[in-house]
Amino acid sequence: MTYFIRLFSLLALLSLTACGQQNTNQEHPEDLAGKRALLKEKQAALKTIAAQVAQLEEEIAALDPGANGQMRRLVTTAVVERTDFKHFVEIQGSVQADDFVDAASETGGRILRLAVDEGDVLRRGQLIAELDLEQIQKQIAEVEKSLELAVSVYERQKRLWDQNIGSEIQYMEAKNGKERLEKSLETLRFQLSKSKVYAPVSGVVERVMVQSGEVASPGMPIIQILNPDKLKVVANVPENYLRAVRPGEKVRVSFPALGQEQEARVSLIGRTIDPANRTFNVEAAISNPNKLLKPNLLAVMLIMDFEQKGVVSIPLDMVQQEVSGKDFVFVKGEGEKGPVARKVYVKTGRNYDGRIVIEEGLQGGEELIMEGSRGLAENEPIEIDGQKG
Repeated sequence: MTYFIRLFSLLALLSLTACGQQNTNQEHPEDLAGKRALLKEKQAALKTIAAQVAQLEEEIAALDPGANGQMRRLVTTAVVERTDFKHFVEIQGSVQADDFVDAASETGGRILRLAVDEGDVLRRGQLIAELDLEQIQKQIAEVEKSLELAVSVYERQKRLWDQNIGSEIQYMEAKNGKERLEKSLETLRFQLSKSKVYAPVSGVVERVMVQSGEVASPGMPIIQILNPDKLKVVANVPENYLRAVRPGEKVRVSFPALGQEQEARVSLIGRTIDPANRTFNVEAAISNPNKLLKPNLLAVMLIMDFEQKGVVSIPLDMVQQEVSGKDFVFVKGEGEKGPVARKVYVKTGRNYDGRIVIEEGLQGGEELIMEGSRGLAENEPIEIDGQKG
């Protein structure tokens, strides 16, 4: 209020001065006596205005006892505390599956029946497909017929050899022919047993590669199986952080697309450095309780590379800077008529996630001015609106 009274007084003086200047322009005496008379007139007018201003101040003070107090800036404060500060480096990676395998046939043949569809849940050992191996069945029948003759020849040659009749080479050829056909029959029967393809792992059918009626070649994938419960985050970490990550250590993993974050343990650290980008491979096993995580999903691995215990850290945006480059903050101080803003110069350290370490200037326990700190001046009166935790 005092400010407005003074402003009124100034305006009155300016008005008086303007009138004086106008009168001067109109009736400005040239002689000494005239000038002295005009000066006395103006001084008397000034005294009258000053008396009026004083009377107004007294009347306002009587009506508003707090009008003579200073205007105070409304601010909030927070007590500066010592806490543990951690700094993390963020490495982009992706989600990958531990169990992401192809189910293939060991022999070739036309698919008679495909027992699964995309999205089906499979158990290890469950039937996937049946193949038409009629050609192998015919080969087995042919070999079995040849084997009957070979066995008969071998038995006759053996009886003759036991009686010392015939040559040894004839006996050995008959025996070899029988054994060779027996092995061929065993191989064909083994191939026939592969007419059914079973799931090598448990999981979900991610993709069907070959449909019923198509011919599957040996080793060609029929379906792809994904185990959504066994996932990991894989990231290429710069070699500068070799000391920052260890097997079994906890890391934080976030998924920007889902807005989710979880803790994970490092399950594998690569043994070599990629010469192309100077990085090494780091894997961390993750859980997938809601089944939202998918292979190739973008992930961010947060590895702690720095930690300080019991240090002063404050919100980063509370630190201001002078034109000279010096950093400072405002804290609550006590003046003659109440709380005031005190400027404290600080030396800052590392910052992360919106907080910064104060190495010098604050010891802890001070009341840091939070909201309303911008635009404050040294020793400016303040009023505390509230204290943040």
